[in-house]
Amino acid sequence: MRCYLTSLGCKLNRSEIEMLARQFARAGYQPVSQPEQANLCVVNSCTVTHVAARKSRQLIRQLHRTNPRAPIVVTGCYAEMSPETVKGIEGVELVVGNEHKGQLVEAVGGLLGAKGRGPGTGDRGLANGDRTRALVKIQDGCSNRCAYCIVTLARGQEWSRPMGEVLSEVRDRVATGYKEVVLTGVNIGAYGHDRGTDLGQLVRTILEETGIPRLRLSSIEPWEVNDEMLALWQDGRLCRHLHLPLQSGCDETLCRMGRRYTAAQYAKLVERARSAVSSLAVTTDLIAGFSGETEAEFAQSRAFVERMAFARLHVFPYSPHPGTSAARFPDQVASLVKKRRAQCLRAIGEEASRSFRQQFVGQTLLVLWEGTQDGPEVASGLTDNYLRVYTTSEEELINTITPVRLIHLHADGLWGQIEEVGR
Repeated sequence: MRCYLTSLGCKLNRSEIEMLARQFARAGYQPVSQPEQANLCVVNSCTVTHVAARKSRQLIRQLHRTNPRAPIVVTGCYAEMSPETVKGIEGVELVVGNEHKGQLVEAVGGLLGAKGRGPGTGDRGLANGDRTRALVKIQDGCSNRCAYCIVTLARGQEWSRPMGEVLSEVRDRVATGYKEVVLTGVNIGAYGHDRGTDLGQLVRTILEETGIPRLRLSSIEPWEVNDEMLALWQDGRLCRHLHLPLQSGCDETLCRMGRRYTAAQYAKLVERARSAVSSLAVTTDLIAGFSGETEAEFAQSRAFVERMAFARLHVFPYSPHPGTSAARFPDQVASLVKKRRAQCLRAIGEEASRSFRQQFVGQTLLVLWEGTQDGPEVASGLTDNYLRVYTTSEEELINTITPVRLIHLHADGLWGQIEEVGR
């Protein structure tokens, strides 16, 4: 039985679909890279915004058009929040909420029976052959109650994977050739709160007890970062990248959002982080046009974002979700105003990204090569501080880490020249 697995949205969804691919492979299914090759399609859906929910529906319909004979199984946040809508989409045979995602392979077995399945094929990943960056889920759920967030409803209360289980997966990823592990979850800063430990201890243990060349943290809430955690970057294998969701640079807006900091407190944290970690990339999320955001509030937020000099911005027009408190707030911002504000913030982000990249021109940094861009002749990879680097080489670079001299800005990153190929 050949199965095609895909996801939308966040790194957590991607880590889950990779884990599901390995589980299907061990159960005797054959993961494939194209939906037309499959006897079964699995979608890990997203509903963080209305756009994400629409893309989830579009993807399901596209899969059915591409391969109408393959039953479609849908899981993830959109399946959790809108199961009846998903069930009504042509081609969908099974809808599995987040609570039962861990039993998805068994549920599919009950739906399809053993037809077409062979002996287990071991711990295989996705069928694209990627062995560069592994996304490892360390926790799920969130106990914060941000006014705008549907994810807390879709994912439920916080829970953490046992540390030994995480370590085992990291070791497995190293053994199968991965050079970087990204720790991901809904709220990774809350890791271990339910187990008498914390994220810092997990990171220290991974660095001490595994041979992973690079370890990266995904998004972490600002209030979860303290000086003890910043000291972890003394180990050069921990990537110099912090994604700290800001959402707004205006205190009044932050208060309505239910965020647990002021703009000044956030700025002090970023200052401490940059002092502790040389050449740190600080990236962030912003919501444009949140409920009740006035022009004066937006101007204050915009000015704060300009001062912060982020390495990269992820900007989202506010998307009200039924069930969240913000959806009931008065003074909802008009769609055109939200769009204009989002475009303004993105323009600030593009200039800030350019300025951040420019300071590294002439330096030599290590790059993990991930693939090719614009044809096989141009290789693309990332530095540990999240700079996209491009080069040409006669060598096969994918999944190698090499020192690269950064020559000039190029596209969304920099053009580099390899100084020495190290495998």
